[in-house]
Amino acid sequence: MGEMEWVQQVSDSLDNMVDTSTEADRWKKRSIYKGPSCVTDLNKKSYNPQAVSFGPYHHGEEHLQPMEDHKHRALLHFLKRSGKPIQFLVESLAEVVQDLKDSYDSLDQKWRNDTSSFLKLMIVDGCFMLEILRTATHTMDDYAANDPIFSEHGRLYIMPYIRRDMLMLENQLPMLVLDNLLAIESDKAKDPELINKLVLKFFSTSSPGSGMGKCLHVLDVFRKSLLHEGPSHRKPRRHRKVTLEEIERGEEIIRSATELDEAGIRFKKSRTQSLKDISFRGGVLKLPVIVVDDTTESMFLNLIAFERLHVGAGNEVTSYIFFMDNIIDQARDVSLLHSRGIIQSALGSDKAVAKLFNSLSKDITLDPDCPLYSVHKRVNQYCRKSWNEWRANLIHTYFRNPWAFLSLIAAVFLFALTIAQTIFTIYPYYHPSGSGSDSSSPSPSALLPAKHPPSHH
Repeated sequence: MGEMEWVQQVSDSLDNMVDTSTEADRWKKRSIYKGPSCVTDLNKKSYNPQAVSFGPYHHGEEHLQPMEDHKHRALLHFLKRSGKPIQFLVESLAEVVQDLKDSYDSLDQKWRNDTSSFLKLMIVDGCFMLEILRTATHTMDDYAANDPIFSEHGRLYIMPYIRRDMLMLENQLPMLVLDNLLAIESDKAKDPELINKLVLKFFSTSSPGSGMGKCLHVLDVFRKSLLHEGPSHRKPRRHRKVTLEEIERGEEIIRSATELDEAGIRFKKSRTQSLKDISFRGGVLKLPVIVVDDTTESMFLNLIAFERLHVGAGNEVTSYIFFMDNIIDQARDVSLLHSRGIIQSALGSDKAVAKLFNSLSKDITLDPDCPLYSVHKRVNQYCRKSWNEWRANLIHTYFRNPWAFLSLIAAVFLFALTIAQTIFTIYPYYHPSGSGSDSSSPSPSALLPAKHPPSHH
């Protein structure tokens, strides 16, 4: 491209440039993203689906092809059960096809230009996802007992892999697809809460699913369930921004769990399992219970990626991981939190859990204006009190190492013996055991200076 051609192209683009409000509306529609290589290259397996693709980003990859036949079979079951012709589904999604395309960031031109193929993809993947979600309700009886996916065997051996893939940011379908398909099948108005409940039941979360409102996709539903505190929970505290001076002093960094325990801080389980339910009051740090297993790493990495890429998503999950990474340095920190019932691990060792949390926080950026800052500050203020610092230093120096502890006990014992020896040495001097006429031992009164009557002049 010549210089003049480039100048003309820029000029044309400038003439066709949309206003700020239109540009904002366009960005607002984005909800599904391809992770930048600087993020995904650190752990590709956690961001790329291993069993099934949903949406255009990973469609057609060779190792995911075996699931395509099962998708087509699920579509037929969906259509037969609903009694609706496929044309109904096509017409319904065709009305919102541009919104569906706009949901994907960096959508390949192949999909943008071929609307027919894109609609087919949305219908096939959408019906398959609905059928997968319904396996948790145990209401489908039109699949064979030995079906490789929708049987008890499939639920036991295949569903765990599909469940993990459904929580990957690059493997999402717009919630609009599921809403429309479900509305056509049931001949009822769209009900976002119904889809939310299906998703939460499938992932076996403790959140009730109601009151979450309209969500963007399955990953967004799951994220909101992790943060859901319930209507009766306490009102959020107001928090102020962190100053540059405080950041430079390290006041946003908190000590490890073992060090906090040495400083006299007690750990207890929060009232809810919301990741936002972290509080510190009266020397008690309350944390939500978390179950750590083989899927935890992939789940949190994709949630963090979503918060990083989606403007306005919030930073609650990122803040939680940052906080947990601060208080977990070594296996003994995990062991302490496990003994308090806060961490429930299925990884096999405390060291593996510590390594997991330390790796999750790599290259994440914490918003200085996060609600957890007030917790950080109150904990650090508590630890800086003179008595708590002295207590922590004493425990750290003498009570971590058994030999140091034995040395301390020996020193205290020798000091006590020295005092006892001194007492027994001087006691006979003041309290002689002989008779009063014995002049060999002076009485205590003899040691006092003689008193003389006052003279009168």
